[in-house]
Amino acid sequence: MAAAKELVYKGHPLRRLDNLIYYGSMADKYIIMMQVMETRKVQDLDVASKVSVQLMLTDPAIKSRDRVVKKSEKQSLYSAMDIAAVWLDRALAQK
Repeated sequence: MAAAKELVYKGHPLRRLDNLIYYGSMADKYIIMMQVMETRKVQDLDVASKVSVQLMLTDPAIKSRDRVVKKSEKQSLYSAMDIAAVWLDRALAQK
């Protein structure tokens, strides 16, 4: 059986679970969580029209509500991925 390929965007892994998309690795200090809040129909496809983006700490000792460092809402998945890549790279580059 062939192993499943991992989806990677700008050097960080992407994982999807229903309407949640996790960007980054849980082994790092930070991860991005994106939630598709609304969709609209474009021909036959459902396209994200409202996406919540959150930069979060991965430390399990911190309460879940205290893990969120930054958050924003975007009008498309493309703009959400764009800001997510910038936030994650900057957060991981900090010492």
